[in-house]
Amino acid sequence: MIYIYKALDQQGGVKEGTIDTVNIDVAINNLQKQGLIISFIRPQEDKPGIFDFEFRFHTRVSNKDVVILSRQLATLFDAQVSALRIFRLIAGQVENHTLRDALLEVTDDLQGGMSISAALAKHPKIFSDFYINMVRSGEESGKLDQTFNYLADYLDRTYEVTTKAKSALVYPAFVIATFIGVMILMLTVIIPKIGLMIKDSGQEIPFYTKIVLAFSDFTLHYGIFFAIAMIVAGFVVYKYSQTQEGARWVGELKLEIPYVGDLYRKLYLSRIADNMNTMILSGIPMLRALEITSTVVDNEIYKAVLMSSLTSVKGGSSLSTSLSQYEGQIPGMMIQMIKIGEETGELGNILKTLARFYQREVTNAVDTLVGLIEPIMIVSLGLGVGILLASVLMPIYNIASVG
Repeated sequence: MIYIYKALDQQGGVKEGTIDTVNIDVAINNLQKQGLIISFIRPQEDKPGIFDFEFRFHTRVSNKDVVILSRQLATLFDAQVSALRIFRLIAGQVENHTLRDALLEVTDDLQGGMSISAALAKHPKIFSDFYINMVRSGEESGKLDQTFNYLADYLDRTYEVTTKAKSALVYPAFVIATFIGVMILMLTVIIPKIGLMIKDSGQEIPFYTKIVLAFSDFTLHYGIFFAIAMIVAGFVVYKYSQTQEGARWVGELKLEIPYVGDLYRKLYLSRIADNMNTMILSGIPMLRALEITSTVVDNEIYKAVLMSSLTSVKGGSSLSTSLSQYEGQIPGMMIQMIKIGEETGELGNILKTLARFYQREVTNAVDTLVGLIEPIMIVSLGLGVGILLASVLMPIYNIASVG
């Protein structure tokens, strides 16, 4: 493999070039044997030829990628491998281009004397504030291997819960998309032809058939404009949700939807407990843990609760007392459990128990929701198509009877 490098020779001059070796470690050793002080080295990406195309599908770094990375980091730190070499080794194996480029930059920063947490902090789209602060805590305590294991376990749990919720919505989304597709096909292709036959017959058209024919005519002539209007409206709502006021409105809406709101509430409580547990057990102070958790909870309502609790804790109140002001968002059971944890000095373990409890609750709620949605969607699809067909077939039946 070919590596591009930049180095200083013994006279202080800058030397740039390429070297072809088996891996990056051999390349570094060979260059150092030549008396060079390496300042930069990275793999040379192959340039596509005339008939070659480079497709970069992996432009986004998924949660799964970061979980795998954390596991690798934990294993290598546990094996007492140096940080610089660890990041070089992993960067050479990562398939995701975005993550690989980020790790190569981290390697360069580490070689320049920067700490691991500071180097990772330069890539906020990949490594969250929570991740950075956990790594910083690991550096201060000298337990980076344990820290990366904590991170991998936490991200694994988060990934499992999130994936469970997303996977559960795939089937209902497919049924809804099928329903919409079938209705559009019938309203634009089948109903107009049948409508012509009914109108040409000269008989009195029933009221419910007139409604279906009018709806078909609207879809046929104005459907495209309606679709464009819906897309524009969706874009406006999305942009509004990116504002502070809009994010709060979306946060409130998620919690107020019947049954689904309860699912979201359990998901946020699970996230709060898991974040707090992971950080407190890693030695991060309570105030910092609350601040970081408020940024990753992903709901403006709970973010406001945590920030208000942070202010109260700064003023000398206990966490349980601060949270007790928000029993509408924080269940009494959770507040009492936290109070017991504070009194016994086992707050981290109590939060761990709460996190597991709410994760199970989320899983059970998702399973129940899917169990309810599936039959409702199937019945709705059957009724919708049946009513549509009946409204146009009945007049045709009357024509045939008269004939």
